[in-house]
Formats: sequence, structure tokens, C-alpha cells
Amino acid sequence: MANSQLAVSTSVKVPSRISTHPSLRPLHKRHDRLSHCSIFGERLKSLHPVKGSRKFIRLKISCVATKQGSAVAADPANDQKLVAWTSVKQEKWRGELRVQGEIPLWLSGTYLRNGPGQWHIGDYNFRHLFDGYATLVGLHFDGGRLVMAHRQVQSEAYKAAKQNNKLCYREFSEVPKTDNFLTYIGDLAKLFSGASLTDNANTGVVKLGDGRVVCLTETIKGSIVVDPETLDTLGRFEYSDHLGGLIHSAHPIVTDSEFLTLLPDLINPGYLVVRMEPGTNERKIIGRVNCRGGPAPGWVHSFPVTENYVVVPEMPLRYCAQNLLRADPTPLFKFEWHPNSKAYIHVMCKASGRIVSSVEVPLFVTFHFINAYEEEDEEGRVTAIIADCCEHNADTTILQNLTLQNLRSLSGQDVLPDARVGRFRIPLDGSPNGSLYAALDPEEHGKGLDMCSFNPTFLGKKYRYAYACGAKRPCNFPNTLTKLDLVEKKAKNWFDEGSVPSEPFFVPRPGATEEDDGVVISMISDKNGEGYALLLDGSTFEEIARAEFPYGLPYGLHGCWVPKT
Repeated sequence: MANSQLAVSTSVKVPSRISTHPSLRPLHKRHDRLSHCSIFGERLKSLHPVKGSRKFIRLKISCVATKQGSAVAADPANDQKLVAWTSVKQEKWRGELRVQGEIPLWLSGTYLRNGPGQWHIGDYNFRHLFDGYATLVGLHFDGGRLVMAHRQVQSEAYKAAKQNNKLCYREFSEVPKTDNFLTYIGDLAKLFSGASLTDNANTGVVKLGDGRVVCLTETIKGSIVVDPETLDTLGRFEYSDHLGGLIHSAHPIVTDSEFLTLLPDLINPGYLVVRMEPGTNERKIIGRVNCRGGPAPGWVHSFPVTENYVVVPEMPLRYCAQNLLRADPTPLFKFEWHPNSKAYIHVMCKASGRIVSSVEVPLFVTFHFINAYEEEDEEGRVTAIIADCCEHNADTTILQNLTLQNLRSLSGQDVLPDARVGRFRIPLDGSPNGSLYAALDPEEHGKGLDMCSFNPTFLGKKYRYAYACGAKRPCNFPNTLTKLDLVEKKAKNWFDEGSVPSEPFFVPRPGATEEDDGVVISMISDKNGEGYALLLDGSTFEEIARAEFPYGLPYGLHGCWVPKT
């Protein structure tokens, strides 16, 4: 296919650096300054199918480039074509992308996506997806235009690794190498105090009710405030309370009016349910849940809420102090599978902190809950809680499946563990047991499912639609974008062969009356070493726009929407 070359000079806004305010109270406003980039390299891509039909259209995509930012050390894995599992090429970049298609004019704001983006230090390669140093990506939408930027989050763990050219903090599966027994003992002391735990905030990013934007991971110290416009790291989010603890749920529930999260208690197994008001850094206890199984709390990567209740899962994949002390990872890393300890779901009243239900449920494994709501009888009385999650059929091998060695394998074997929309029903009538079943046939989404989003105005309410990453087999990782209809029990899938899409994030149209009236944003790591931003219509699930990146970006995890003010 013939290629045509086009070079155009243009100007884009690059905000200037500002000083960090020590209190990290609501973010400062600042003005932008101009710099220049060049847009070039227009070419015709291969034939792409129109999603939802058998027709094919020719898509004209433009490649974008600008002056290189700070380069990172060469990644030995970068010789592979699929960039999803390779380190980002440079620390930062910013420029306007040329859009193929049409971005809705109402889409005004910034989609931020966080995730591990650098998986090596010097000549040492990390082993697990969750180990990489955080890369924050911003897609700034305004008037049908799109400016993309990315930047490494400047955590202490990342800065120390760069300065010393080695791992300095404990990551998900990585432990710094000690020189002798005495330094090993010293490292254990730092572990118990939390000093050696990473602050590498590589999991998610949330906008608090007061406008501050915080990158998060499961260590409490890994809460880092960033500027949503410049992507600058502003400093650590310091909690002003005295609740202590070292870890929390990586996925708090965040609205304009509150911040809810769970704090696992590893000493006296249980969970504190806490709330933080907008404009403060103080967490206040709503209540406590004591674990019914043992020997430690179950992993709580995420949890759901309804309008009146917090749902606290107690998964038999439990934290394991012995594994935490090991220098080399076990197959379950920091956790241990305890099927004999059983699995439970607890329901706590938000207002009183009282536990209104605590039931045994079938064994389950999940990273991500989707949503929950209250089931009512004909007289309007709440009879049960319905809670949906991306459930892996109680199969813990998903953790080992996320090693970089496996993800970089191009063997074509179908090794992705099965997953489903697991639906819990938790009765509120005092029954001792709850149920768990598939909310729709897993074949609808290829028996692969994770990274869900939904219309945020339906948080804690009965809902119909969710958007997720599904599977087109054979594969070793979710490779489709999927719209789930939980009423009709159907799914519609978007697929670009050989590519890896990140979390589909739904942004509702202002003033919309239909639940799926909006757009779905995802970032695609292309099979050809490239990548692009993708917009799908939330209702039809058809592609409406895409914009090619200057180079392919690594796979990212979770994001948030920051409306333009």
C-alpha cells in the first residue's frame, strides 16, 4: 500500500511547572505557555472492519511525533512488536494528535489513565505486570481536538531507582537484593514499619470531590497528588488522621460528596470501613468487620457500595505474612489460597456502621467489583443486595498469568483463565448463605472479563450496561472491548486483531436520559508497535474516532474523568 508523507508545524499548550504547596490542599490554577511540535507521517492503514457488520472501510490514520523528552534506559523487551508489555520509550511527551473521525463537541475535559509503564531498571527486568513504575497518560478533549500527554509519576520508589540504578523499595513481586544477613534483618525491620514498602502509585487515579487528583496503589504511602493538566507530581497525599495501617483498597469509592475505602487489619483479621469528606485528609471510621475465616483478611483490591450500604468481601485469597517476608515470589505472591476458610460477604449500613448481613458464599476470586444495588420487594422493602464483579471461577492462576514472561509470549496458545460476570445475591432476612452465579452467559464475552466501567450516575443503583475487556480466543490476555447488557443478557464486542485494549471508560453525555448515552474511551496497544486512542459510541458501540499516538504506549490499568471547568 502506498504511503504519503506530510509535515505540518503547529503549536500546542504545555503548562509550566509550578512549586508544590506543602499542605496539598485544593490544586492551584495556572497559565499555560506555548511550545511547538510537528505532526507528520500520514499513511493508510490496513483494512479494518466496521464493527458490528461484515463491511470493511479504509481508515486513514496519522502518525504524530515531537522532540524527544527524557529518554529511559533501553528495555530488552522492546524488540517485540506488541508494545503493551514493553517499557515506555521516554519519561514524558505532549502534543496534539490528528483525529480520524469526529470527537463529540460536548466531550470537554481530560481522561487520565494510570498504570505500570516501566518494567526494568538498568539491565534488571521486573517479573510481573503490577511491578512497573507508574506512567500517567492524559487525553485532553476540547472542541473536537485531542492533546495527549504522558509522564512518569515521580514517586520516591521511582526516583530512588533512577538515582541508584537498582530496585530500592518492595514492589508487588520484587524485593531489593540485600548484601548480607544484617542488611536483610534491617530490611525486615523497614518492612514492618512500612519504610521499605513502595509508594509506586501505579494502579488507579481518582478525582476527589474538592478537585484534587490522586494516583493510588494498595500501600497507603502510595497516594500521590498530581496535576491533571500538566501531569506533574505535586507530592504525597498525607492522611491527617491516626488510623495507621500500611495498606488499603486500591479502588476507593469516590464521588463529589465522599471517599469510602477499606483498611485491612492484618493483626486482628478484619476490615475498617472509613469515610473521608471533600476538602479534608482525615479518614473517619464508619465501622469494623471482623473476618469469619482465617488466618488473615482476604485481599480487598476493590469493593462495591449501594445507596445505603457498603459491601465488604472476604475472599479466601488471603494476605500471607510468610510470603510477604520472602525474597523471591511464590506463585500467589503476597497471598495464599485458603479454600477451607470459606468465603463471605458482609453488608454494613453506611449511616450507622451496623452489619446488617454476613453470609457465606461460594468460593470466588476477583480483582474488580463492578457495581451493586438494593433489591426491593413489591412494597419497596430492601430484601437483598446484588453485587456484580469480574469473577475468575475461583481460579487463582490469574495472578501467575499476569507475569510479564507469560504476557510477552506470542505462542498463540489459549491460556487466559476463564472469567464471568459473577453476581452475588446477599439476602437481608438473616439467612446464613448467599448465592453466586453468572449474570449472563460467559460465552457472550469469550469467557474472559475484567476492567469494567459503567455510567457513574448509576453508582449503587440498579443498572443495565457495563463496559469491559473481554476475550476473543485463543489469547493470553483480554483482547476485546465489550458492552454488556445485563438485562437482555447479551454482549457486543469490538476487536482489532493482535492488539491489546486498556480499560473502556464510559463518559456520559451531559443531559443524557438514556443510561448508555455517552462515549467509551480506551487506549489501544497495537500489534505493529504502535498505539492509538479510541472512542466508541456508548449506545451503538461503533467506532466514532481514533487518534494515533507518536509511538505505542504500554498497557495501562485504571482511569478517571476530569471535566473541564
